[in-house]
Amino acid sequence: MIRYECDMCGVGLKANDSSRYIVKMEIYAAAGPLDLDAHADGDTEGELSKVIESLSTADPGDMEDRTYRSFRFDVCDSCRKALLLKPIGR
Repeated sequence: MIRYECDMCGVGLKANDSSRYIVKMEIYAAAGPLDLDAHADGDTEGELSKVIESLSTADPGDMEDRTYRSFRFDVCDSCRKALLLKPIGR
C-alpha cells in the first residue's frame, strides 16, 4: 500500500482523499534561440568546438539543473491554501 503525506507539513493523506492535492513545478532555462551569427567572429567551427569541449567536461547533474527540472509534491488542504497565497514563499 502506498502511503501519502503532505510534503510541506507531514500530515497523513489518503490516496483518494478530497483534501490531497498535487503540486507540479517546472524550472527551465528561459533562453531563446541561439543566434550563432551574432557571436561569430569568423571562426564558427572553433567556437562550436569550445562549446562541445566545455560540455564534455561539465557535470551532468549541474547541466540538467541549469536546463530543466520538474518536481511533484503532495500537499494537504491547509498547505494548498498557503501555497496559493504565497506560491514562492514571499
